[in-house]
Amino acid sequence: MTGPAWEYEGYRPEEERLRESLCTLGNGYFATRGALPECSADDVHYPGTYAAGCYDRLTSEVAGRRVENEDVVNLPNWLPLRFRPAGGAWLTPDTSPVTEHHLTLHLDPGLLERRTGYGLDGGATLQVRQARLVHLVDRHLAALRTEFTVEGGEVELEVEAALDGRVTNAGVARYRDLDGRHLTQIRAGLAVHGTMWLRCHTRTSRIECGLAARVSADVPVTTAHEPLRAVQHLRVSLVPGRTVTVDKTVALHTSRDPAIGDPLDAAVDRAAAAPGFDALLETHTIAWDQLWRRTALEVPGEAGSILRLHLFHVLQTLSPHTADLDVGVPARGLHGEAYRGHVFWDELFVLPYLNLHLPEVSRALLRYRHRRLDAACRAAHALGRRGALYPWQSGSDGREEAQQLHLNPRSGRWVPDHSRLQHHVGSAVAYNVWQYWEATGDVDFLHGEGAEMLLQVARFWGDFAGYDDRLGRYRIRGVVGPDEYHDAYPGAAAPGLDDNAYTNVTAAWVLARALELLDTLPEPRRRELTESAGLDEDEPARWEEVSRTLHVPFHDGVISQFEGYGDLAELAWDDYRKRYDDIRRLDRILEAEGDSVNRYKASKQADVLMLGYLFSVAELRSLFHRLGYCLDERTWTATVDHYLHRTSHGSTLSGLVHGWILTRARRTDAWAFVQEALRGDIADLQGGTTGEGIHLGAMAGTLDLVQRGLTGLETRGGALCLDPVPLPELSSYGFAVRYHGHWGVRLRLRSGLLEIAVPDSDRAPIDVCLRDRVVPVGPGEAARLVVPE
Repeated sequence: MTGPAWEYEGYRPEEERLRESLCTLGNGYFATRGALPECSADDVHYPGTYAAGCYDRLTSEVAGRRVENEDVVNLPNWLPLRFRPAGGAWLTPDTSPVTEHHLTLHLDPGLLERRTGYGLDGGATLQVRQARLVHLVDRHLAALRTEFTVEGGEVELEVEAALDGRVTNAGVARYRDLDGRHLTQIRAGLAVHGTMWLRCHTRTSRIECGLAARVSADVPVTTAHEPLRAVQHLRVSLVPGRTVTVDKTVALHTSRDPAIGDPLDAAVDRAAAAPGFDALLETHTIAWDQLWRRTALEVPGEAGSILRLHLFHVLQTLSPHTADLDVGVPARGLHGEAYRGHVFWDELFVLPYLNLHLPEVSRALLRYRHRRLDAACRAAHALGRRGALYPWQSGSDGREEAQQLHLNPRSGRWVPDHSRLQHHVGSAVAYNVWQYWEATGDVDFLHGEGAEMLLQVARFWGDFAGYDDRLGRYRIRGVVGPDEYHDAYPGAAAPGLDDNAYTNVTAAWVLARALELLDTLPEPRRRELTESAGLDEDEPARWEEVSRTLHVPFHDGVISQFEGYGDLAELAWDDYRKRYDDIRRLDRILEAEGDSVNRYKASKQADVLMLGYLFSVAELRSLFHRLGYCLDERTWTATVDHYLHRTSHGSTLSGLVHGWILTRARRTDAWAFVQEALRGDIADLQGGTTGEGIHLGAMAGTLDLVQRGLTGLETRGGALCLDPVPLPELSSYGFAVRYHGHWGVRLRLRSGLLEIAVPDSDRAPIDVCLRDRVVPVGPGEAARLVVPE
């Protein structure tokens, strides 16, 4: 098999969880971790299968309190296929000698291949080769091909294939005090045509899951009945020079699926009718080839290889199948159970890339938010406010899923979690609505669901902001910004901070965009919206006032992260680095010492600097001007420097944002942060967290760093605006985008030249802005522009 691949040589138990996450296969509907089929869940291995949007809610006793959590459900394990010499012990790399072990993730065809040699008694060696896919065309199918070959003697081999319902949610160590038994009413059996099946329900959400598996081989297949498992056995005679192949084809359905009756019946019928492995692989490979053509970046060298892996995992989580589903952007993909599969603000880093390649997927992800707009309005009402307050963590129905307690694994203590005060997630939803509209020109969405979300988020900020007579400005109090280290003032009895700069500036932006939208809506639609929302006549005038007078604090010539930030103590950074080496989770270190990071000028991740990620310097300067502040180059540069030296990068998003900003603010320092963003998961820089699931926002953000960050690409005012910056380590790249109905608009930068080619169609020409120059490029035309130094 040719093409780019991600490879691991040798068996290393300490790396298995990381490999399993990075070798996950999925199709947007469901995904399965890259665990070895002969291994069960234990301290080394964790097979897990997750269907998008399949959640269940349980209550646990924690630290003397009843705690309710909703989790993405680990569904029955379809992988099991184990083997042993007749009468011997089952072979696994942990219990039997391994002569070789090689794992290859073939990115182009979406195929996971493993080759393992097992040393047997008597000097013989069993060679096992497996190929696995989760089908990209038929989203309900997966397949596993296993080839057995023996060297050095004859072997009678027993093979067992199973569907295992004995699974729990146990993939994250710090959650193990919580109830993880989500499956109930587990039944297994055999269909009339030899297909084994397993049925179960989730305990409280009552989602029914049906799995069926067809096992094919040139030997008889027998069925066994076990509690909670569907099992089939084979016995094969191996002689040197002859390979025996066993294929396992699996179908998965849930009661959330449209156009089916019973999930189990649908799974049994689909598994029985599925084509063989070779035919499945052919159609699967064609679908991946088409998807790569629509989405891929062309970047040379090691960076290009990592970016392709990142894109692979983004597409496995959010594929074209996502357009048919009611799901959001799970922060850890469909790759594990960290963050309980919840949806945070990560679409802020994901949608900008998808907007220009798979806009139908972006629209579906925004509709996930729109379907939960009523829940967001109820949350705002519960605070006595108008508008919509989106939750920091969202799951099945849009209520706040952020936990009340958080386990510090360093101290072993459960401490209060105030992350639900990150009300800025609503601004992220509004920003994504606007970005999608500018990238696609989808006026129907903007005037429909998009307008409803944008206006309700604006209503919340307009009502939540309170006027301060002393300052003569509006203020937003009692919130938490993107930096989760700071959730209260030192010694304060109640959580929350005042005037987080990121929150206030983005709130002002939302209010301005809402006013702009009201001005441009067709009058009948504007009337509908104001009537259905119960918008008072004086609300737009208040939005105008708030959007121009929200308070932004400063100290020592830089933007303050929040009011009072400048009064905090400086941390002895060098001392903590010497004592702890890795201080990314500085909050846990200080809590274990009986201290609090709330006392210090120390950030987990980009907070104020997130403004430079969302907005170009020119747009940011304009926003501050609207607010009545002068943001000159000196102030912004000083602000970047200030937080650069006071951030521990406890989030994978932090290196990405800093790299993005430094490509324009201080290019010589940018590459170190870009590298950290690229290596975040493949090197597991967060210390074991990748084994619990990849960091989807950071992966997608590295793609967008090339697509928009390095090119300065903005879809603004009906034009493609570009302002490339030279980054020596990433000086040559290319990609194709889908823009305002044009498919495959190709951009390539190399040797100081920007090439733009628009495919032939009946669409209007595209205006391409390169700094102050505007060049129309029509369908079937190309342009070569010199990039100014």
